[in-house]
Amino acid sequence: MAKVLVATDKPFAKSAVDGIRKIVEGAGFELALLEKYTDVADLLKAVADVDAMIVRSDKVTADVVNAGKNLKIVVRAGAGYDNLDLAACTAKGVVAMNTPGQNSNAVAELAIGMMIFMARNQFNPGTGSEIKGKRLGIHAYGNVGKLVASHAKGFGMKIYAFDPFVKKEDMEKDGVTVVNSVEELYAVSDYLSLHIPANDKTKKSIGYELLTKMPKGACVINTARKEVIDEDGLIKAFEERTDLKYATDIMADGHTAMVEKFATRIFATPKKMGAETSEANINAGLASANQIVNFLKNGDRTFQVNK
Repeated sequence: MAKVLVATDKPFAKSAVDGIRKIVEGAGFELALLEKYTDVADLLKAVADVDAMIVRSDKVTADVVNAGKNLKIVVRAGAGYDNLDLAACTAKGVVAMNTPGQNSNAVAELAIGMMIFMARNQFNPGTGSEIKGKRLGIHAYGNVGKLVASHAKGFGMKIYAFDPFVKKEDMEKDGVTVVNSVEELYAVSDYLSLHIPANDKTKKSIGYELLTKMPKGACVINTARKEVIDEDGLIKAFEERTDLKYATDIMADGHTAMVEKFATRIFATPKKMGAETSEANINAGLASANQIVNFLKNGDRTFQVNK
């Protein structure tokens, strides 16, 4: 009998765990839980005899992969998967997956909420502004970007997007104006919603040059990854452009110093909140369980992220 481990230092909601159990045990597999662990040794011990593993933001390092003698698949319950050592998984023949789309609406709603929060001076006294009629740039038109565009249209915003990996006609069908370059996107955006992944091409790609192209009073909303921001470039841009604003769901390394320097022009959530809704929690957990069952029973690799 195959054994599936749910390893979460921050546990799923009970309803999500119950749903995972129903899917896994309904398929004839055994379910094991490791929740609120504080020592990686506990994870290494728990993974030793399992065939599959579900994690949230837990680090699946080479040591974890190597400790899983029978491990065949690991699923990250969420869209981002930089907590998985893909090279180690590939070397051991372990399939690594994510659950794209399951957290998308939660992240999209947060992005819209942050726009309003920044438009209203972080709810401090004083005259703010409305987002209606403002131009919103979507940097990467994937699952989250598409939803942000849809929600923003309901607020009467004008939507622009850049994504070289999505067909122009597909974006235009959504009523989005497609621009030809990243530089053009930033130059036209009063608000910029950032959804690019963190990789060798994108890390520190958002900095001084792009930020200083933005219109007066512009605001960048980052619900993606902190690594894509060039912090030094951001600070330089903010020193020169006292009208710019930045709100992020991923606190910058130099956040405290930035707030001291730029006050309410900078905001960061205390921790990553994008997927912190009960709906997203349940959706991602159930999707992970279904993907594992489909892989173990049918060899389905639809959401594999390693090769």
